[in-house]
Amino acid sequence: MLTRLLARLYWTFSRWTLTAESRPTRPTILIGAPHTSNWDFVLMLAIAWRLRIEVHWLGKSSLFRGWRGPIMRRLGGIPVDRADPVRVVNDVVAQVESGGVFGLVITPDGTRGGNEYWKSGFYRIARETGMPVTLGFVDRTTMTTGLGPTLDLTGDVAADMDRIRAFYADKAGLRPERRTEPRLREENPTSDS
Repeated sequence: MLTRLLARLYWTFSRWTLTAESRPTRPTILIGAPHTSNWDFVLMLAIAWRLRIEVHWLGKSSLFRGWRGPIMRRLGGIPVDRADPVRVVNDVVAQVESGGVFGLVITPDGTRGGNEYWKSGFYRIARETGMPVTLGFVDRTTMTTGLGPTLDLTGDVAADMDRIRAFYADKAGLRPERRTEPRLREENPTSDS
């Protein structure tokens, strides 16, 4: 398969080291963080192809216009219409129920950093579908990337995010100055919405 060959070549010549605590054995939300560069996409594909994980990822609908659409879909992209977020959850639920093993890649810190909070969509989708969350990472300081632990979320947002924060505490991303601390607005009920 071409993707396996490309992945093998990439990891043979890359300065990056791939580490993986485990390979998903059931559908999972695959967090991609810290998301600080467009190169994160290349690393995500290289990880998925090397570990033979079918991945899907959510992208703004404008990425799927014109000639890019078929390419993005072939690479696992799912266009998101922000006016109809319920459809995304329904599509994910349908895929989970189909029985296939896949990772739904979500970058909760948004578009390459600079945000105060992570977006909580990954949390809501995981809770509504019963999917676990696998912590994918990029760390330029150690030149490592890969998959960390897989967690089942409990519904206690603060406690779940404490576990996620502990894992990402020493992960810097490709551009550390763009890193967003893993926290959700929902952890602080008095914060502005």
